[in-house]
Amino acid sequence: MAELRLGPLLRYADGSSATVWVEASRPCTAEVRCADGTRGESRTFQVAGHHYALVAVTGLPPGTSTPYEVFLDGTQVWPLPDSPFPPSVIKTSLEDDDLRVSFGSCRWAAPAADAHDPVGPDALDTLAARIAAHPDGERPDVLLLLGDQVYADETSEATRTWLAARRDLSDPPGSEVADYEEYTRLYYESWLDPEIRWLLSTVPSCMIFDDHDVIDDWNTSAAWLEDMRATAWWRERLLSGLMSYWVYQHLGNLSPAELAGDPLYAAAREAPDATDELRAFACAADADAAAVRWSYRRDFGRTRLLMVDSRAARVLDEKNRSMLDPGEAEWLREQVLDTPGSYDHLLIGTSLPWLLPHLVHDAEAWDAALCRGERGARWARFGEKLRRAADLEHWAAFPSSFTALADLIATAGSGPEAPATVLVLSGDVHHAYVAEPTWQDGAPDARVLQLTCSPVHNSVPRYMRFGFRFGWSAVARGLGRRLARHGRCDKPPVSWRRTGGPWFGNQLMTLTLRGRSARLRLEQARPDNVLKTVTESTLSRT
Repeated sequence: MAELRLGPLLRYADGSSATVWVEASRPCTAEVRCADGTRGESRTFQVAGHHYALVAVTGLPPGTSTPYEVFLDGTQVWPLPDSPFPPSVIKTSLEDDDLRVSFGSCRWAAPAADAHDPVGPDALDTLAARIAAHPDGERPDVLLLLGDQVYADETSEATRTWLAARRDLSDPPGSEVADYEEYTRLYYESWLDPEIRWLLSTVPSCMIFDDHDVIDDWNTSAAWLEDMRATAWWRERLLSGLMSYWVYQHLGNLSPAELAGDPLYAAAREAPDATDELRAFACAADADAAAVRWSYRRDFGRTRLLMVDSRAARVLDEKNRSMLDPGEAEWLREQVLDTPGSYDHLLIGTSLPWLLPHLVHDAEAWDAALCRGERGARWARFGEKLRRAADLEHWAAFPSSFTALADLIATAGSGPEAPATVLVLSGDVHHAYVAEPTWQDGAPDARVLQLTCSPVHNSVPRYMRFGFRFGWSAVARGLGRRLARHGRCDKPPVSWRRTGGPWFGNQLMTLTLRGRSARLRLEQARPDNVLKTVTESTLSRT
């Protein structure tokens, strides 16, 4: 009999359809049955001995919240027996409904060895507890997970013990994950947490990777990549990371219509074992980042979400360095400018913040100038060492891309058909803040903000907390300007100021979008299993 190994995860949901992801113990037919009689089913497909299904459910009534159950070969496997949680539901939207978007990043899922959690209470666990206690109360309509859903390079004690039973940890990559099977262990550790499992079964989610999903500072520079490719273990690690990301995260980002037209998904479902097909896909992505698009678009009524790949789509040549390859940049531009006036809010999800503390921004731009040779070969070598040591690889470290994004946002946010807000949603930096840009040649009509929220469950050393606070100060701005002058850096097209934060702790931001109004709430997880509101504010001008 087939058993439910992982899931269900409610991934895509709109006004009439949804997708539910599961992993089973053996080949079977996965079925989702809703309380109103709506249903969907799919045969599992196999990758490296694991069996998955993404079940599309269509014909759901708009504006309803419908409990559902999961069956494998006709046997009910969800809800779990004696579950303490309310029924999992599929909630469909109406065009004029309020939209609640919760977002964050960086969830280190390692369970505590004892009752003490070294990085504090998990914000997603706490969110699950609140929703479970009040199932008819407020809940997110979608959860955006902006990177570092798993940590391939920072494994838990339990996972290290499991790895040691498979191979010799004295051989590279040591206690980091090495192959597809070891990646599956990370997802089990993360998504079998009872609160997280239930939360992801009842709140739709959109995901995008960041560096730790593969390795810290993934694709920092061409020299970094050359060094990694020279190791004996890197290729298998990267291919396994991309393969597992496609299976566990990327597939669920797609709508039923997109899935129906996806050739790799069709090939995976038709093959007796899709490992070779998926590995060939990952090899193509490794050989040419432009061959694969991980970015995607979701429309929620009059809110447009663009989730942007800020990792795999990079151009790393120092003379043509770019956060997005030309095809990816053009795709983003097309999606932003498609059908002007058709959305009231534009959300750009990018794991890495566009606007940083001023000193950090200037240091990254200066370092990029050094690395491309503005001050000669000796400074270039120093710049590369500094870039890797200090993680200088955000949008500011790709100056042309920083400027291109600023120009695109200004274009989208200007004119009579401009949206009320353009909001850049990011994580990565293990604290939260709000920053507002000002353009040199006049502000857009839309309210533009950088909203950064991280971590969901992790920590930041005290010295880095001091550094992030200092980075916004007037003294830091002066230091940054000196660095920029030394690097002969162009002045950025925008200036910006911090309007909220920095806040430290395990936390989530939630946007509530109603018509052309937008409100923001930041909540932090407390030891008493409560999410406490730290700040609330109105974002839109109209």
